[in-house]
Amino acid sequence: MRSLAAVFAALATPALMLTAPTAEAQPPLPPLPPPGAECNSPNCTPGIQPGVVLGSYCNNTTYYAFGVTSWGRLVFCGSPRRYEPRWFRSPEMHGVKLENDLCPSMDGEVAQAPDGLFLTCVSKDGRSYWERGDL
Repeated sequence: MRSLAAVFAALATPALMLTAPTAEAQPPLPPLPPPGAECNSPNCTPGIQPGVVLGSYCNNTTYYAFGVTSWGRLVFCGSPRRYEPRWFRSPEMHGVKLENDLCPSMDGEVAQAPDGLFLTCVSKDGRSYWERGDL
């Protein structure tokens, strides 16, 4: 009787070892807007890097410069006073915008151009518009 139990245990063990551990389920990403549709928030902005550690080093302050931390905080890759770039908390992000388009009442806020260029809203000469954010 013991040998029969040992045989069943030996046969069951390899089957248990072959099963892969289940990964923790990640929530699905929101769908991207259809081509030509307006994007006014981070959740429809392409190229946002997941799993960023706030304050860690990053390498691109010009294109696709946005990321999100494990707890959902939006960050951007910036280089203050030309020091080595790091991930910082992002100002309010307005999705995908076109360079030089108007951005009234959004001074200091950020967006991304369709090609991934980091944009910031600046106010000059009596108007507010989207300008390169890496300058």
